Amino acid sequence: MSKTQAKNPQPEHRLDLLREIWKVLKHDKTALFGFIFILGIVAVAILAPIISPYGYSEQHILDSFQGPNTSFFLGTDEFGRDLFSRIIWGSRPALLVGVLSVLVSIGIGVPIGLLAGYKMGWVDRVVSWWVDVALSFPSILLGLMIVILLGPGIVNVALAIGISHVAQYVRLARGPTMAIRNLDFVMASKALGATDLRIAFGHILPNIVGPIVIMGTLSIAGAIRMEASLSFLGFGVTPPTPSWGNLIRDGVDNILQSPWMALFPGLALTFSVLAFNMVGDSLRDMFDPRAGLGKKKG
Repeated sequence: MSKTQAKNPQPEHRLDLLREIWKVLKHDKTALFGFIFILGIVAVAILAPIISPYGYSEQHILDSFQGPNTSFFLGTDEFGRDLFSRIIWGSRPALLVGVLSVLVSIGIGVPIGLLAGYKMGWVDRVVSWWVDVALSFPSILLGLMIVILLGPGIVNVALAIGISHVAQYVRLARGPTMAIRNLDFVMASKALGATDLRIAFGHILPNIVGPIVIMGTLSIAGAIRMEASLSFLGFGVTPPTPSWGNLIRDGVDNILQSPWMALFPGLALTFSVLAFNMVGDSLRDMFDPRAGLGKKKG
């Protein structure tokens, strides 16, 4: 029995994963910069009520369309609302939607992928067919269709984006599960009477955490971008709650008179997405060195 337990790399795998991630952050300046920037965004979102100079809906009509100045660091909009404060508050829906949508995708997609990869047979065929159909739709179009059915709002947008990416996580979990299901430690657990549920979630899942972490990090970047797109189109976070997407839309409406209204929220969105992509790309290079070599050669 001890020999069987030794073959199961689950505990060591978890520690190795944390060590490798820490090693990447210590030695990869790009990943470290991205991680520090992400921590900064999280801090800004949490401390928004404290660090924002004004309320996000506080109006100063006499100061409308002000450019950046000492009173309004990044200028004001058509209602005299402080753009700096609204960008700070806009980080909240961006992060909430990003994290919640990824949790939805993982929570639905990974168990389905584990089930399909472990059971095989007709279950795998049905799931594979559904994945092919779901991935044939652009994610933004699928998300738009779902949010139209659910209605606008932060939670509904997170659900829509999360559901639209479920198929990607099904495919991510299915492949490694098919490769791991016949390994010695899995077969030994089955021989000792472990249930399929215990094998799938206790033995197989810990061995595919790495790819899930990578895709999750990159998916947060995509979800933030998609939330901004939906809000820009009027189907996401609804005013007066600020989101970077609806701030950019308001800025585009006044681009000639006040270009900073679109510029600064656009920069916040760009750098936030870039930070998550930096960390995700570095983690991907860690788990798949061939990807890093290909990138360097290119």
